[in-house]
Amino acid sequence: MSVFEIAVLACIAVAVGWLGKARKLALMAVSALALYWLQPIQEPVNLMFWLPSLTVFATILSWLITAKPESRGWKKNGAAVMVLSGVIVLVDLNRFFQFEWFFSSETPRVQWIGLAFLVVLIVSFILMRLGKFNRIVLMLAVVGLVGALLLIKSPSALAWAFEALATLRGKDSGGQSALAWLGFSYVAFRLLHTIFDRLAGRLPSVTLAEYVSYVIFFPAITAGPIDRVERFVAGLNSPLPLDADGWLDAGQRIFVGLFKKFVVADALAWIALNESFTRDAQSVGWLWILLYAYSLRIYFDFSGYTDIAIGLGRLLGIRLPENFDSPYFKPNLTQFWNSWHITLTQWFRSYFFNPLTRAMRSASKPVSPWMLILFSQVTTMLLIGLWHGATVNYLLWGLWHGCGLFVQNRWSEFARARLVPQATSVLAQRGLQIVGTFVTFNFVSLGWLFFALPSPQSAWNAMLKLAGAL
Repeated sequence: MSVFEIAVLACIAVAVGWLGKARKLALMAVSALALYWLQPIQEPVNLMFWLPSLTVFATILSWLITAKPESRGWKKNGAAVMVLSGVIVLVDLNRFFQFEWFFSSETPRVQWIGLAFLVVLIVSFILMRLGKFNRIVLMLAVVGLVGALLLIKSPSALAWAFEALATLRGKDSGGQSALAWLGFSYVAFRLLHTIFDRLAGRLPSVTLAEYVSYVIFFPAITAGPIDRVERFVAGLNSPLPLDADGWLDAGQRIFVGLFKKFVVADALAWIALNESFTRDAQSVGWLWILLYAYSLRIYFDFSGYTDIAIGLGRLLGIRLPENFDSPYFKPNLTQFWNSWHITLTQWFRSYFFNPLTRAMRSASKPVSPWMLILFSQVTTMLLIGLWHGATVNYLLWGLWHGCGLFVQNRWSEFARARLVPQATSVLAQRGLQIVGTFVTFNFVSLGWLFFALPSPQSAWNAMLKLAGAL
């Protein structure tokens, strides 16, 4: 998001926050419109319309398969259906208005939109006829969402898909291998959260307007955080007052976020590590400075967007969860991951790590503690790597952190009994904390090489160069 877009959304947030009974529908409508407005430029240009539309359709269908009987019904949700349909039609009508500042893309012909509505209507009817809870449908939805995530995160799979699409259209794909689908990674994880909780029988009853607002909440659509639906709906139904303290809280978070992102992070971008800087660096010391600049840049950029999202949410009376807690000042890797992208870590802990460890502990054939820790931590971090992208670099980044977490866990167990007698003084404890923080920061920074550089070979060469071995 640009500063202008953030300013506009802040004004809209204030206006929506002042509404009374229409507040939920207005928030849902604004969030849906923001999907189209903020959607990055994408080729072919019709995707700029279809990708946000698919997000809306997928959210509606996900609500249909997860909603409890008491939250269904036209009386409760008819207005939301009409509003969402109206938003899509309004965006399509922009072909006549030509408001390029809002939506600078061609929109499909009305018959294609009508066909899309018809397909969604038929699928919705089938899902409604199923009536009660259906585990098979929920599991198929999980497979579909995970498959879609893998597709958009895999450059090779996307290149094949674009080539097939171009062949059908009789055009050249131009070697396209990336899909700029606004917020889909976060949308998919919110949808998966509600499906998993429905399978577990702990999903609260929510209306369509509440559900859609949760999934595509415009302050958090671009960079999170990943809230829980029960927490979000509680804030939506009982908003915090926008009094003097509320204005101060929201203003501070937005200002700090803007400063982090558009001043600090953008300034660091000039010297942050990249492939050409790595190749041209003349000294090991300068290369370390470039790496540290990249580490700080990625933090200030990401946490800056989170602060902006939290501030915008506060203008609406909703307090989003924190996503960062001074991660680079943590003395070990476990605490780092409890402080970096907190909501993503908690998501994987809730829906993968904890179920996996429980299953391994309860297996008929006992698993040794060290093997359980190694397998669960490495697989969890590999999945987090895949969430960023289905490439070798991201898998190696996940493996790097998974192995690091295992080594740190084993070292902590080994050192606990041996270092406690020597670490009773405050000075000794402080010294160990400083050493741990230094080691952790450098370990995490080296891991960012897999983000900053295009191939495993270039990342390995950079590591050798940083060690003075190349």
